[in-house]
Amino acid sequence: MARRPLPRILSTGSAQIARSRELARTAADSATDVLHPLITITRGLRRLASAGRRRWAETPKDRRGPLLFLVASVVLVVALVPYGPLLAVISLMAAAAWHGRERKSPEPEGPDESQTQRLQSLYEALVPYFSAAEDPDPLYTHGGEWEKAFPAYDFDATGRITHLLVRYPAYFTDGEAESRARIEQLLHAKSGRGREYHFTWDEEGNELTVTVLAPLPIDIAAQRFVTAPGETVLGFTDPTQVQRTLPLGHGDGQRDVPPVVWRTGIRSTEPHLLVMGQPGSGTSTLLRSIALQALQYGDVVIVEGGGTGEYACLTGRDGVLAVECGLAGALASLEWAATETERRLIAVNHARQAGRPAPDDTKRPLWVLLDRPTAFTHLAAADGRKDPQSLLQVPLRHGRAANVTVVVADQFDSAEALSDPVRQHTRARVVLGPATAEQLEAVLGAPPHTTPVAQVPPGRGYARLGTGPVHRLQVPATPDPYDDATSEADRQAVLALLPERTTPADGETVPSDAVGSETVPSEAVTSEAVVAEAP
Repeated sequence: MARRPLPRILSTGSAQIARSRELARTAADSATDVLHPLITITRGLRRLASAGRRRWAETPKDRRGPLLFLVASVVLVVALVPYGPLLAVISLMAAAAWHGRERKSPEPEGPDESQTQRLQSLYEALVPYFSAAEDPDPLYTHGGEWEKAFPAYDFDATGRITHLLVRYPAYFTDGEAESRARIEQLLHAKSGRGREYHFTWDEEGNELTVTVLAPLPIDIAAQRFVTAPGETVLGFTDPTQVQRTLPLGHGDGQRDVPPVVWRTGIRSTEPHLLVMGQPGSGTSTLLRSIALQALQYGDVVIVEGGGTGEYACLTGRDGVLAVECGLAGALASLEWAATETERRLIAVNHARQAGRPAPDDTKRPLWVLLDRPTAFTHLAAADGRKDPQSLLQVPLRHGRAANVTVVVADQFDSAEALSDPVRQHTRARVVLGPATAEQLEAVLGAPPHTTPVAQVPPGRGYARLGTGPVHRLQVPATPDPYDDATSEADRQAVLALLPERTTPADGETVPSDAVGSETVPSEAVTSEAVVAEAP
């Protein structure tokens, strides 16, 4: 039996019903706007009538007669007065409009009981630090009033402090780092752990401003940043710390985020970078992000001491001179980098003496990226070879004049194995992952103005360029595209930034779409590289 087609009204009825609902909703909204005065007056008349009924019910029976006589007298007077009924109707409508308006509940003034208790406890905790026995009029006393000490404050929906202005006496030693650290630690503990607080000390006004910082965005994927040659985006920070924003693609939309931009090249005051962190903190992610940005304008040499194949996706790409994960290959690549630095210096010097511009082969930036170079130190000592870090002295010392940039990433447990040239010439510093205040100050050279938290996402940390301020940092997500744990969106974002593959020196053609299917595991690439570079 042949099936009959559905009636047209059934096939298109859903769209018509939705359109009818939309039209009805629009008409209702328009009618509400037009009839809003009438609705308000009607609501007021109803409230006035309810108030009259309550008044009549509350009036004793022996007084209802005089009340009726009084109302009748008023009505008679209004009726006899010229324009009395008109004025009475106008007055009634005005009263109805006033009583029929939408009333908003008044906001409570001042903190509630729980917030007052929190402020009082915080005030009591600061008494030992902000009081002295010789003070004739102390601002902080046990059982004192916290209103004078905390003139401004804000709370979130959970009742925790989000903003606090603290006044302290002039004799407090706010110029000493130890004294300030004790106050910051106390405020952090009493205001709620698990959040990052920013402290601003006004030494002239004897005021301390405590602000809870919002979490930095962790959903920024690797992409082509709008930067000039010689500018590298290390990550993103708070909008109050920098005066520049970058337009970033976020899904189908776009947003502006403040970046931490590291400037390299001949005029850079911080030509080299040191990255420290815990295992899994995102140091390799930052080096991958730097490598993808550096390949826009220069050449890259990568030396990986971990041997995990984190940079296998860059092997054979245009501009990538070498990706070494063995001791022999690392020594050969770093020795070539030192020789290339010397050659560039000599060529630039001869050109300047002859009054000519620098040769073109010295203008293209050369980047030397080292991930965990201290891992080769033990191997070199066991084999009786030279430490690869000793070959970094020339690129570190003379790299700025030769347009050579060195980036070193390592872990805290191997910090003592870093050579003196690496410590001295890497003026740009980044710390990723959880770290203590002592570790942050040892690497960055200055303590951050925020309280570090114990649990942070990968790629979260702090950055300081030279003698500048310490910035909070979130590295853009740049995972290894060969890792099975990488999401498809992040994998495609990284693959879109990779340069084309080049033909090897032996003439073997590498297909350009070798990575298109993304079925090559990183372990296989790493093992082949290790075998090829074994001495």
